[in-house]
Amino acid sequence: MTSGVTIGEFSRLCHLSAKTLRYYHDIGLLVPADVDGETGHRRYHPGQVGDAHLIRRLRGLDMPLAEIRTVLAAPGEEPRAEALARHLDRMEAELARTRGVVASLRRLLDAAPPVTVLYRAHAPASVLRVGARVARPDVAAWCGTAFGELFGALAQAGADPAGVAGCTYSAEFFEQDAGEVVAFVPVLPGAFAGDPRLSALPGRRYAVAVHAGPFADCDLTYGALGAHVAEHDTALAEPIVEHYLVGPQHTDDEERFRTEVCWPVAG
Repeated sequence: MTSGVTIGEFSRLCHLSAKTLRYYHDIGLLVPADVDGETGHRRYHPGQVGDAHLIRRLRGLDMPLAEIRTVLAAPGEEPRAEALARHLDRMEAELARTRGVVASLRRLLDAAPPVTVLYRAHAPASVLRVGARVARPDVAAWCGTAFGELFGALAQAGADPAGVAGCTYSAEFFEQDAGEVVAFVPVLPGAFAGDPRLSALPGRRYAVAVHAGPFADCDLTYGALGAHVAEHDTALAEPIVEHYLVGPQHTDDEERFRTEVCWPVAG
């Protein structure tokens, strides 16, 4: 029967250096089974190898030490597995975000096709609308909820949209990273009488460009369209309108998203 293994032996068992093991002892993350009161020599129980292997892998996933301590302290396998699953979910979300940024950077480096700018006058339109002050990081989730409400109202009434759904974005939204956003779905005149969400989009003249691709790159179309307007037109301090021509229900990569950006101009 062994009384434990030395720190050197334990280091070979778990592939953690003696320096790292001493540090984990100092912070209370992996405490030796026994410490000699006179020499200070540490001895580990072979049953601690599993915790050491887990710590090593979690540090490889950049889990903070405080969270690792919580995982190790979990009372049983199920709570430990739940804590690990939460961290893996966060990592997968961060990985997806990183991949999206990398792909966007690659597209930025590629020669972008010129943006075609058209002009169009929008007549006033009856819409169902939901508006709120929204922070930029929250806008995608907010739009999902808002359009769920609006299309749910149409489905409940047995009605179809009378045009393309979209959002308006106030100047404050861009300048302050938070501002008024209005999600809307066009409806037939006279429909939804008495519904507090019924409103009218005012008539405006717009410079219009279509963005094809993910929303992460929509700023490229905004930049090209806004530069064109600055050079050739007089921009109005009115909300910019986006029309969502094609949404994520389409599977073709090139046609997965098509967003019409409408910049209000004088005239």
